Amino acid sequence: MAIYEKSKFTYLPCLTLILLYLCVPCLAVDKWAIGTSPADRMLAEYFRTETAKLRDRCLSDIKTLDDWKTKREVYRKQLFEMLSLEPLPEKTELSPVITGKFEGDAFTVEKIHYQSRPGLYVTANFYIPKGLEKPAPAILYVCGHGGIKKDGISYGNKARYQHHAAWFARHGYVCFIIDTLQLGEIEGIHHGTYRYKMWWWNSRGYTSAGVEAWNCIRALDYLETRKEVDKDRIGVTGRSGGGAYSWWIAALDDRIKAAVPVAGITDLQNHVVDGCVEGHCDCMYIVNTYRWDYPLVAALVAPRPLLISNSDKDSIFPLDGVVRLHEKVRDIYKLYNADKNLGLHITEGPHKDTQEMRIHAFVWFNRFLKDDNPLIDKPAVGFFEAEQLRVFDKLPGDQTNTRIHESFTPKASPPLVPQSADEWAKQRKAWMKALREKSFRGWPPEAEAGSLDTKKVFSVEKQGIRFSAYDFTSQPHVRLRLYMVHRPKLKKTEMVTLKVLDEQGWKEWLAAMRVGFADELDDQTLPDPDKKAFQSKQELFKNTKRVMAYFAPRGIGLTAWNPDERKQTQIRRRFMLLGQTRDGMRVWDVRRATQAIRTIDSLSDTPIQLRGKKNMAGIVLYASLFEPSIARLDLWDLPNSHRDGPTFLNVLRYLDMPQAVAMAAERSRVRLYQKDDSGWQFPQAVAQKMDWTEKQFQVLAVSNEREP
Repeated sequence: MAIYEKSKFTYLPCLTLILLYLCVPCLAVDKWAIGTSPADRMLAEYFRTETAKLRDRCLSDIKTLDDWKTKREVYRKQLFEMLSLEPLPEKTELSPVITGKFEGDAFTVEKIHYQSRPGLYVTANFYIPKGLEKPAPAILYVCGHGGIKKDGISYGNKARYQHHAAWFARHGYVCFIIDTLQLGEIEGIHHGTYRYKMWWWNSRGYTSAGVEAWNCIRALDYLETRKEVDKDRIGVTGRSGGGAYSWWIAALDDRIKAAVPVAGITDLQNHVVDGCVEGHCDCMYIVNTYRWDYPLVAALVAPRPLLISNSDKDSIFPLDGVVRLHEKVRDIYKLYNADKNLGLHITEGPHKDTQEMRIHAFVWFNRFLKDDNPLIDKPAVGFFEAEQLRVFDKLPGDQTNTRIHESFTPKASPPLVPQSADEWAKQRKAWMKALREKSFRGWPPEAEAGSLDTKKVFSVEKQGIRFSAYDFTSQPHVRLRLYMVHRPKLKKTEMVTLKVLDEQGWKEWLAAMRVGFADELDDQTLPDPDKKAFQSKQELFKNTKRVMAYFAPRGIGLTAWNPDERKQTQIRRRFMLLGQTRDGMRVWDVRRATQAIRTIDSLSDTPIQLRGKKNMAGIVLYASLFEPSIARLDLWDLPNSHRDGPTFLNVLRYLDMPQAVAMAAERSRVRLYQKDDSGWQFPQAVAQKMDWTEKQFQVLAVSNEREP
């Protein structure tokens, strides 16, 4: 058996090695690249720029220990919120049950379940060294993505990672090893957006990482009830997903006195730019409302002992990002004069649970929880079959694990109809504040967005139609095109109708316009011509004094991204990591499109009408809340709830679509074209109570797919 001495370890690789790895890009960059088209490259540059802003801002204003102490609790509160834990759930009865117990040579194992919330079961094993005469240091071991399932029965990832718990118990620690939500005996969901397209998780402000963090907090509550545990000497470790959960609980809870997250964190550069997000499920991420980079999570552990452990060929936690993160966190430890409490351990190998990585964790805990420096003379090995570690013979009927995503994060209650103008103004102000701070915080400040730089691309007249195009800058690295159509020689414009197109609308518009303007649209793959639709437009422009503007926000039309379904999913997840959503940034694009119209000669004072269909109707709706002088909204088949789209961060925690419609109707005439008027009682009641004119808000029933 190999014997390892502490003197043979180094917690920091030599400077030369660190500098070398800082120059090595993520190993999976090519595999996880967004795509190769000009639009894909523009998006990649956008992500690169946005990530750099968050990186440069992270901890940059912390110069002194007082600076840090002043902001630390604010940051911790933000982290609770971004983990779906604000307000903090009630600490209800844990109702722990020991369902069985068996003996090993050096320790006893108890099979336990507790409820972190009523019905939210956590299955666990508690390893207790034999011969304990006084409370011992304890390790909370949180498992990674490595479950065991046989014949349809899940035994939990505690069975896969049992060798870690056994090692600690053989060396004088009590160890509480808990299953995760998705890979426990009761199988819940981690991959809501990754696998199941549950984008409403973003709108609800929910992440499965929050469930894991809460289960860990309640695990500490349970450990404090056990006589075998020294409450002042509790550590946490785990690898991969367990490494991430180690970060959450260590950052949130000072009862953790030492932490060794193994292969569980890197920075946004790796996740967003290099694409490592494509290798991770939702449980690895906060809902990034406050636009953090990950060194800020790690800094919240300071000045407690923290060993950051990783391997040099880990493709989903690349070394360059881990080293960058360590460098920023080290600055915070230095403010405490606690450099000795921070370590960086790098070993050779891929993303894998190896003995080399375990040993350093064992040494770290011996040093900081036992003040000891023994030889590590026993490897971490498992002793039991998965069946022996199973907690439930029959799964409980009252479990909520499989649907906890529906209730974990509270959503806004349906509001009461305001009884006065003052009540309404107060409610509207609160909603708008929430939207700015919690949903659209990722919008650029005006100065950062820069000039629209509106440029005419072409203007031609054919077949009774004047057709023009203008390019403008929505924000750096997002250049978009606005098309204008009207009758020739139009001298006075009554209104500009801006129709915001989704993918289907863009194809239909191209099919019509290519009939007369194929040459002007030759930078697109044109669908089959629709002559009837084009003739309809010709008839329209014979008699109207309106200008029709057509606009596709980012990711549609000229800027369409890689159409691969998986890539589309990962693009949307990248936005969330930056504290944005794809739909939220499309709202910004619509705002900028209306501003671009104002820069075009003769249109600066012309009333603007906005139109959108389905998801795009919701995007148009919210754009109108932030732009002045929108005369009218025509919204076709608007979803009743953000549960069905569009997706904005946290919006369902504060309001839903009917409340946004009510706010819009105060500012603009709003027409909804729906199959019926169900679901719109709130804006109807507000309009009536506020004595708005009948035409200010209308729901018009339609029974076909023809857009008015």
